[in-house]
Amino acid sequence: MPRIMRPDDANVAGNVHGGTILKMIEEAGAIISTRHCNSQNGERCVAALARVERTDFLSPMCIGEVAHVSAEITYTSRHSVEVQVHVMSENILTGTKKLTNKATLWYVPLSLKNVDKVLEVPPVVYSRQEQEEEGRKRYEAQKLERMETKWRNGDIVQPILNPEPNTVSYSQSSLIHLVGPSDCTLHGFVHGGVTMKLMDEVAGIVAARHCKTNIVTASVDAINFHDKIRKGCVITISGRMTFTSNKSMEIEVLVDADPVVDNLQKRYRAASAFFTYVSLSQEGKPLPVPQLVPETEDEKKRFEDGKGRYLQVKAKRQAQVEPQP
Repeated sequence: MPRIMRPDDANVAGNVHGGTILKMIEEAGAIISTRHCNSQNGERCVAALARVERTDFLSPMCIGEVAHVSAEITYTSRHSVEVQVHVMSENILTGTKKLTNKATLWYVPLSLKNVDKVLEVPPVVYSRQEQEEEGRKRYEAQKLERMETKWRNGDIVQPILNPEPNTVSYSQSSLIHLVGPSDCTLHGFVHGGVTMKLMDEVAGIVAARHCKTNIVTASVDAINFHDKIRKGCVITISGRMTFTSNKSMEIEVLVDADPVVDNLQKRYRAASAFFTYVSLSQEGKPLPVPQLVPETEDEKKRFEDGKGRYLQVKAKRQAQVEPQP
């Protein structure tokens, strides 16, 4: 999926918007998983995004470059498909290419006759037996992590009047969006990539409000899609700062859907994720991040949880860099 990056794809720092890249990644994943799930005779279906594993933005993509998005199915369970996506940027003037993103996504096939019905997935053929066993371990791990996110489903971001600078309340932001036909698949529910782009926009606003500088998406922790969002819903995307290190900010983003045309269904949590941003100077150099001031007990707990995630990722990176004995 090659696509040239245009000026309307840029963020305020002049690079391609992180949400735009996430949207392209999801489009590639949706195409390949839907093709696979309809590769055998049987009930027709569409693949819906259920989860995106941690995604690092390895290198910025610039306006005028060509994005090359490639996707591969790496594992199938009975009701889900694992897709791995790579994004390369190409400078068409010099021919230089570089890897900008790697992502792992999970999809479930939904029947075209009834989008609440999950169908079975045709098995994939593995080139070696170890691939299936490794995929099964990843499947069990993500399934467990998805279950652990459900405890946050009742949590709501509440506005505070006249908050102090560097507090959670000072930078927290919300965006309200009416889901229209252009946001949806042909079957009436929102593209996962549309949701991810809106989530990244809100997270970027929170980060910019906190540090008042240019900001850029550094990584996205696992994005969990708890339920489908249908056409006609009003969605509220809320973001709040949870943790800051010396050079990065973690923002929790929650997506709530309100089916205003359906009196029988109540507002529900549709998606949740953690985004990590870094602060940049006008020259694109990393800047120190103002330290977050948690005030309430809940904010202090979220700060400690975020610190744990930060240290865990930092330890993994160090283990990858250090030479093995």
